[in-house]
Amino acid sequence: MNQLVVESTRGDAVESVHAVSLAVTDADGRLLADAGDPELVTYWRSAAKPFQAMPLVEDGAADRFGLGDEELALACASHSSEPMHLDVIARFLARIGQPESALACGPHPPIGASVAEMVARNGLTLTPSWSNCSGNHAGMLGLAVHHGWPVEGYARRGHPAQERIAAGLADWTGVDAEDMLYAVDGCTAVCFGLPLRAMAMAYARFGASSATAPARLRNAMMAHPLLVAGTGRFCTELMAALPGQIVAKAGAEGVYSAALPGQGIGLTLKVHDGDGRAAPVALYGVLRTLLPVLGVDAAGLTPLANRGEVPTRNTRGDITGVLKCSGSPRFLV
Repeated sequence: MNQLVVESTRGDAVESVHAVSLAVTDADGRLLADAGDPELVTYWRSAAKPFQAMPLVEDGAADRFGLGDEELALACASHSSEPMHLDVIARFLARIGQPESALACGPHPPIGASVAEMVARNGLTLTPSWSNCSGNHAGMLGLAVHHGWPVEGYARRGHPAQERIAAGLADWTGVDAEDMLYAVDGCTAVCFGLPLRAMAMAYARFGASSATAPARLRNAMMAHPLLVAGTGRFCTELMAALPGQIVAKAGAEGVYSAALPGQGIGLTLKVHDGDGRAAPVALYGVLRTLLPVLGVDAAGLTPLANRGEVPTRNTRGDITGVLKCSGSPRFLV
């Protein structure tokens, strides 16, 4: 078992170490590479969003409400609350005929640093649309409206929308719905716990499937990477740097999932201590090693080299150390 870690240095010494577990599989769930514990059970958090959005397309709601690629990308997003995101969520809600007050997600400071600074500077009052999960919630809300289910409680376990989503996740991951862990995510919606290997297989299937729903969502994410995350965010930068070659989605507490559609490969990693800074560094390190092994031209990663060794700075902006990935996956085939 190879060890994969993200090291945080200060001066010439390693100050802290963030252990990483990884599973890389094909669409049949065959483990192709790993690190740490690929069977680790953890919560998928926002990396599950493409699968939470799947019934919106599969059940005909997206067509009924005239949702385009931008709305579908936002349904899969953890966005930065930039003007483009707020414009799309407003249009999304209008198309499903629901007011912003119907969103169960609460507001929070924007993920994007520049937007958060602007909000603080101008003393803006945040509303649910500003939540990074507002597009995800609009998708669940639209699913409920489409089926004639109650709008109230759409995000809570036991609601028909959440039961429909859990059944779909079971199909994609191969984990029975009754065997998953359930909890409440930061945005009030249900979140799901299952093995990293199952998450990786779901992404492999998501990338490889020619069925209408996964193809529409996958293509929407790749066509609109800025909507999936935002300016300066790694999901966005990675899909923009490798257009059509990768679908990537971060989750809270150090989770990252990605699909390589051309190779039929999926992966999920988890930073054990949940350090969100370490997760993009770990994913960059994994891809830098993995892509050449798969015969994929990794030249697109070159402009993102700063993601592989991220400076840490003091209050005066001086560099005091770096975050960097150490070790590599174990390749099994």
